[in-house]
Amino acid sequence: MTHPLKSLLYSLLMAAPLAAAEPEFSDVFTSGKEGYASIRIPSVIATRSGSVLAFAEGRQRPTDQAENDIVMKRSTDGGKSWSPLQVLHDDGAHSLNNPTVVQDHRSGRIFLWYQRIPAHLKEQSANTATGLDGPDIYRNFILTSDDDGQTWAAPQDVTRTTKRPERATTIASGPGSGLQLSRGPHKDRLIIPFNEGPYGQWQNYAVFSDDGGRTWTCGDDVPGALVPDGKGGERSQINEVQMAELPDGSVMLDSRQFAGARVRRTSLSQDGGRTWSPVSEIPDLTDPSCMASTIRYSFPEGDAPGLMLHSGPDSAKRERGTIYTSVDNGKTWPTRRVLYAGPFAYSVLCRLPDMSAGCLFEADNYGRIVFARLSTDWFTAPKP
Repeated sequence: MTHPLKSLLYSLLMAAPLAAAEPEFSDVFTSGKEGYASIRIPSVIATRSGSVLAFAEGRQRPTDQAENDIVMKRSTDGGKSWSPLQVLHDDGAHSLNNPTVVQDHRSGRIFLWYQRIPAHLKEQSANTATGLDGPDIYRNFILTSDDDGQTWAAPQDVTRTTKRPERATTIASGPGSGLQLSRGPHKDRLIIPFNEGPYGQWQNYAVFSDDGGRTWTCGDDVPGALVPDGKGGERSQINEVQMAELPDGSVMLDSRQFAGARVRRTSLSQDGGRTWSPVSEIPDLTDPSCMASTIRYSFPEGDAPGLMLHSGPDSAKRERGTIYTSVDNGKTWPTRRVLYAGPFAYSVLCRLPDMSAGCLFEADNYGRIVFARLSTDWFTAPKP
């Protein structure tokens, strides 16, 4: 017998609704308020208890490394209203970057990943060092919560097991969200998408845990990242990355592009993020070189096809934020709806407990981070 929610989804996909509910918007973070000149780089999760947690970098200046703190707000009404801003980690003059969140749905523990960049370094600094110790290296940190994001344990430095000592200079989780596999031979594996430098020669990979987050392992780099730069050298075509589960438990990668065609890049892992197929293009997904989001919304069941969602700018610039849908596991993305026609940069999707979707995105030239609630009939409707 087909599940009633799956039957509903299938009917929505097969025919456009007469009147889809329009998205609902709420401001979450505003640059120039709550103690920060700029608030950027969203991350969001709908927890198993039904809360929505939004994270970002609180910056003292409008630059990528500006004494950034990791900040959070919490919603208990599906993203309609938000708590006051909470500072989760302030590391003085050092910069904390790239919040990326995942929850272990068995234990309920929430893991928030991010990196510490020393105060005297920038992402393009030539003296950023490789290795696991010393004053000139990037470090990986995790914050954990066991009470639905109400309180957080002290930061854990996990650099030694989650950074390659011989190559990596810069490292960056996501930013955005991780995932937990729900099927296949690696069921329950927690996965955090990563990229590593040197700057301009980035590689994508996964960091994963099979023991509920007690220990973490680095997977292999995605092959084919480097392409000719036209000057006799090489540059990377990939950088900031997100990952999503396919129906057989394999993992699809979705990366920002930095060279060649201005479309998203992808790769496939058949072993839970340990190894990957060579980089290829996603022709349907325009990319002006901007972080974007892809999630598994539903799996195939009965007559209902599984659904994936993607959010990102449908433009040569960071504007015209669009929600794309795919019913063939990310091979094509034929349905798209404009969520926000103005300036639109980084975005992160989540599925809410009521089967709607949420999108936390940067709007208006980084002036606001906004949460949008999207009804199923809205994002499955054909483009007007």
